[in-house]
Amino acid sequence: MSATAISAKEKDMTLNILSWILRLVAALILLQTLFFKFTAAPESVYIFTKVGAEPWGRIGSGIIELIAAILLLWPSLTWMGSILALGMMTGALASHLTVLGIEVQGDKGLLFGLALTVFVAAAINLVLHRADIPFIGRRLV
Repeated sequence: MSATAISAKEKDMTLNILSWILRLVAALILLQTLFFKFTAAPESVYIFTKVGAEPWGRIGSGIIELIAAILLLWPSLTWMGSILALGMMTGALASHLTVLGIEVQGDKGLLFGLALTVFVAAAINLVLHRADIPFIGRRLV
């Protein structure tokens, strides 16, 4: 084997580190936004009022995002957290693109960018852990 060849162990370690970085980024963003949702911050109330889902949508999405963040950080269930985060961020991105706009209340697109970051991180993490998905995972490798 040449000196430039990467061993399977090194590759696994690199992918594990990448997975943890992606999971931490997504989970931290999800957890950080909970404060605003659960304290009825004016920005959150505005967003969910505009999409016609205040207060139940704000509180419900906060609960689901909390569950997604926990699952993302739980090694054997990270695939499930990724799917949940992808679903939530698909809704958030769709709301931005159809109702809210990319910029919300002068945030210069910050919330849109955070939703996009979580979406991409969760998508890549799901690809990395696709073999862990029950019933279909082994077929995806």
